[in-house]
Amino acid sequence: MSASEEMHEGQSAMMAISDEMVRIYKDQFGRGPSQTRTTWAGDDMIVVRLEDTLTPAERSLAKLGEHQRLRDTRMFFQYATIHEFCEPVERATGRKVRAFISGIDTAVDGLSVEAFMLHPVGYDGPSRADAA
Repeated sequence: MSASEEMHEGQSAMMAISDEMVRIYKDQFGRGPSQTRTTWAGDDMIVVRLEDTLTPAERSLAKLGEHQRLRDTRMFFQYATIHEFCEPVERATGRKVRAFISGIDTAVDGLSVEAFMLHPVGYDGPSRADAA
């Protein structure tokens, strides 16, 4: 495979992960983010940035100053569905997820980050989704 083909394949994988994250957010929260970008952060980490993820009810909680309650609720749903978050990353990269880290800044209208630390190429043990 040429360098150009590898680059295109890598970009397609990142776009596929972004699309899946939008779908997961829509399914889980009733609306998707306004912008999503997925990038490699080194050889073993993928980071997905999602902007404008809060629902109208969540925006109301933020206006009331209930940021910790909002973060707790979001994190509960994120970690209750680890398999749904990890599976598209594993499918797109052909590698198993070692760790899943989810975060949200509720004061900035739901700027969220989903980070996936991957096992090395060739690893054949369990993934983070299996341990959930």
